[in-house]
Amino acid sequence: SPSPSPSPRIPVGGASVGTYVAARRLPEPAPLAAFSPPALPGEGSWQPAGRLVEEMPALYETTLRPPGSSELAGVAWLDTRLLAARLYPGDISPSNGPWLYRAPIRPSAARSLVAAFNGGFKMVEADGGFYAHGKVVVPLRTGSASLVIYSNGSVNVGAWGRDVTMTRDVVDVRQNLVPLVAGGVPTREASTAYWPAWGSTIGNVASQWRSGLGVTADGALVYVAGPRLDPLQLAQLLVRAGVVRGMQLDINPDWTVFASFDPAAGSLASPANGTKLLPTTVQGPWTFFESWWARDFVTMSARSGPSPRARAERSAATSCPCRRGTGFRSGPRTTSRPTR
Repeated sequence: SPSPSPSPRIPVGGASVGTYVAARRLPEPAPLAAFSPPALPGEGSWQPAGRLVEEMPALYETTLRPPGSSELAGVAWLDTRLLAARLYPGDISPSNGPWLYRAPIRPSAARSLVAAFNGGFKMVEADGGFYAHGKVVVPLRTGSASLVIYSNGSVNVGAWGRDVTMTRDVVDVRQNLVPLVAGGVPTREASTAYWPAWGSTIGNVASQWRSGLGVTADGALVYVAGPRLDPLQLAQLLVRAGVVRGMQLDINPDWTVFASFDPAAGSLASPANGTKLLPTTVQGPWTFFESWWARDFVTMSARSGPSPRARAERSAATSCPCRRGTGFRSGPRTTSRPTR
């Protein structure tokens, strides 16, 4: 299996948050083979979503049925060379504000927003720590599954103290439980018979809405969410999408959400131009623009500054012919505020 690299990211080199760092875009993701052939129409086939970044797709989405299930999960692939990550702490998880970045997303950030997705458990349930904006909220734990964001917006996922550690360019660390994927395979803990180790679910069932995040060998970020998933199925979906190190994020219907945004050129991202990864999620693009949203989340935004390729494309007045926006428009908001 692929050996874990400690930092699949663009070298910092003194770059400020989100600035363009000279590097080619990542190769487009290869189609995903169905676990249960024949594949359903569109299953495993990636489609560009969200706004273009310097005339190039930075986000691809598809759906895939996990082993032993007939229900589709959503899979999103994000180019970390074109996108910069930012952690938004919440008033409930982790609390201990005030925070520089929190919901709702401000217009200044909406100008470059491409996608946003949920964070992890409330800290009393996360079995891990939380470090944001240079502030230790809950001490970080060795061995915990960790989402790490660096000062230039690059991102990594791994076990704290083994795959990722504290360095001077780390700005955010979000820990949640133990690793779900390591070395390109599901961890032993992913297949444990004691599934409550992966969190309490509504209905007290193993198969429930779950979300997960991981990195591929070349540094892409992959997000997965779907209904009726047990921990092992979530891990298997991440691995099928190329993840070498992965973690579970939040679970249950009210807390799993991924949205992409495709505003008109020069316009701000907003709920009106947002699209759900899956049509059946309770939350949607509006969630991240609500002041009452009290859970942490992550945004992925276009890195500033044109790349050499983009400058050449602009001068030649070319445009991307790719099919766009293959997710699900959310429509009017019909859900109520969750209370947990």
